Amino acid sequence: MYKSNSFLRWAGGKSWFIAPFSQLIEKLDFNHYHEPFLGGAAIFFSLDRKKRAYLSDLNEDLILTYKAIKDNPEAVIDRIKLFQNSEEEYYRIRNTVFDTATDQAARFIFLNHTSYNGIYRVSRTGVYNVPYGKKYSWRLDEDSIRFASKKLKNTNICSGDFTCNKYKIQRGDLVFLDPPYTVSHNNNGFIEYNQNIFALDDQYRLSKFIDYIKRKDAYYVLTNAAHHAIAEIFEKGDRRIELSRQSLIGGKNAKREKVTEYIFTNIPEEL
Repeated sequence: MYKSNSFLRWAGGKSWFIAPFSQLIEKLDFNHYHEPFLGGAAIFFSLDRKKRAYLSDLNEDLILTYKAIKDNPEAVIDRIKLFQNSEEEYYRIRNTVFDTATDQAARFIFLNHTSYNGIYRVSRTGVYNVPYGKKYSWRLDEDSIRFASKKLKNTNICSGDFTCNKYKIQRGDLVFLDPPYTVSHNNNGFIEYNQNIFALDDQYRLSKFIDYIKRKDAYYVLTNAAHHAIAEIFEKGDRRIELSRQSLIGGKNAKREKVTEYIFTNIPEEL
């Protein structure tokens, strides 16, 4: 259960959290699973569950890719295999607008794996603009796509704000929340870039969303930056756990740095 089988590279992904998450829910008998900040879906793919899952993300291209993988993985694989991993091909694919869901998903996966650091970034006009990453050794992992397709079969997938599946939450369900971090770790202040993606007001909205989850007698697990502002926003009398981990700081002089993250949950400690 501790292995991530995500077919995507994803900045801020939660592969590192699979083992702690597994320990949190080890004795929890929950019903349906909800993940409204899906990203690379490392946690979802680590679960061994047959009940329905409700998955969503604000990134429309990402959700389209998940739907295409769910419906026709072999078509997506065949399309990706036509792309060549070269700088010239990368920019050709990046600048091409495809019409079908299969082609769009293939483009998304190819760019995700061959771009610089696997970053997803668009211009103000919504155009993907990440440069080529020079990952010449990359080869398509077909099995990871087939695995994802099988895991996605019994899921409801939608594109939208984290509340888009709000009314699907029922008593005994589990909601995993991994929002973009508005603030940096360890009380170092606010990150202007992330403030634009997920503002402090969004964190307050998310706090109210958690209140709704609790009123439905459902469970939640929230990951967030270890910052005094975050501690105040999400203080609800529930458990707050601090986890330290190694984080690779990107850039030319990349290095590993220890960061602390908060985990908030209403799963009882005795479970």
